[in-house]
Amino acid sequence: MVRVEQLSDLETAKQVATLLEAENARLHQRLEALVAENARLKGEDAQEKLQLELMGLKEQLALLQQRLFGASSERLGDKPPKPPRAKPRRGHGPRAQPELKVQEVVLPLDEADRVCGLCGSGLHAWEGQTEDGEEITVVERSFLLRRVKRQKYRCGHGCAPVTAPAPPRLIPGGRYSVDFAVHVALMKYGFHLPLARQERLYGREGLVVEAQTLWDQLDALAGHLQPSYEALPAHVFSSPLVHADETHWYLLEKGPGTKWYAWTVASPDTVYHRILPSRSGATARTVLGDYAGVVLVDGYAAYQTATKSGADGPAPATLAFCWAHVRRKFFEAQKVAPACKQGLTLIGELYAIEADLPGWYALGGETRQAALAHRCAVRQQKSAPVVERIREWALAQRALPGSAFRKALEYMLGLWSGLTLFLTHPQVPLDNNHVERQLRDMVLGRKNHYGSKSQRGTEVAALFYSLVETARLRGEDPGHYLRRAALAAIENPGTVTLPKSQG
Repeated sequence: MVRVEQLSDLETAKQVATLLEAENARLHQRLEALVAENARLKGEDAQEKLQLELMGLKEQLALLQQRLFGASSERLGDKPPKPPRAKPRRGHGPRAQPELKVQEVVLPLDEADRVCGLCGSGLHAWEGQTEDGEEITVVERSFLLRRVKRQKYRCGHGCAPVTAPAPPRLIPGGRYSVDFAVHVALMKYGFHLPLARQERLYGREGLVVEAQTLWDQLDALAGHLQPSYEALPAHVFSSPLVHADETHWYLLEKGPGTKWYAWTVASPDTVYHRILPSRSGATARTVLGDYAGVVLVDGYAAYQTATKSGADGPAPATLAFCWAHVRRKFFEAQKVAPACKQGLTLIGELYAIEADLPGWYALGGETRQAALAHRCAVRQQKSAPVVERIREWALAQRALPGSAFRKALEYMLGLWSGLTLFLTHPQVPLDNNHVERQLRDMVLGRKNHYGSKSQRGTEVAALFYSLVETARLRGEDPGHYLRRAALAAIENPGTVTLPKSQG
């Protein structure tokens, strides 16, 4: 049996889909005959049972074709077209480059060409007159072997000599600088370039280095940054709202790989990743700890298990659920259930209301309270009636058991209390897209370097992804931040340095 997810060639996928459709048609005919005969022998009404079976098979085929050939976008196709521009712009035009160094180059005429084409007399330079243009070029990166000579000093009375201090060392007696280690970390965890590829790239640029040596620099750098990483949870959980999500991550230590999971909790300006061997409710409880605020999640049951009230335990977190996940399920089902369009339209109305609401996290004091009060008032006035219409619409629908439409309805209604929490908690957004964006780099990294080779590798990956993404969220360049934090920790071991907020 061919698995659809293993198909890499588009033409092969089309052929398989055609064969599946033909096979499905044949099964329809065979099923109709068998069900009719079986019902005749039992004296049952064959028509209704047959229709249920046929609709189920048609739905499976339609969903399969959508996954194979449908657009990946979840945009609805009924939006009004944008008005055409009076004068269509061609291309994107030159972009400003304020960060690039500028080099002026004056191009002279060759000596042989410095003759007037009209009278034959010699040409001389017209001072201050040029015809100017610009181009963007590349200067190849180069690595430098810097021989550090620490000057020694002595006094005229024969006292002990004094030597200039050594530069900060990533590894005592090591050969590679802090800047080099930061660069390797950014290439791997910021731009998803595995160490083996970095080894080949640097060799092309003149540096002979092995992937194991590059890993040693990452491991040492992570050791200095460990206190800063461990300080992140306190900042995340100090927020009245956190987002949580998880994705799989492979530990390659034993054979082809063991599936572990990257768990992520994020506040609006801080991200904290952990890579753990389980996806259970107990692991979710470990990740959330004793947090008692609002946690925005998808419908994965582990979060509901983790936040159940205990007899003597601390007050559990309150779960809010994600409308984007609800919308996605109806979007997938609309291929076989046109009634989904009305539900999608109503959910779109909720998002349109949210688009006009002010932000709140970056504000302080009375300004923040005013923004939250405004959000709450608008939601009660505009969003609450739409939510009620969504509920009434859902309860009025009839869908086949086991169908994608039925599952979408049950998913939404089963999470209803958490989906409507945003009406009374103004800090809660409609969806969990914030944390999904913070997981995107880990997913890209996983695709490029397949996971981690050891448990220590999972710890280092979680550390760098957390610090790099937190720096980006707060508006500080990740490379500048990692260098600043590492140098502070080398000078004073145990120093905690977090990215600076630029807001």
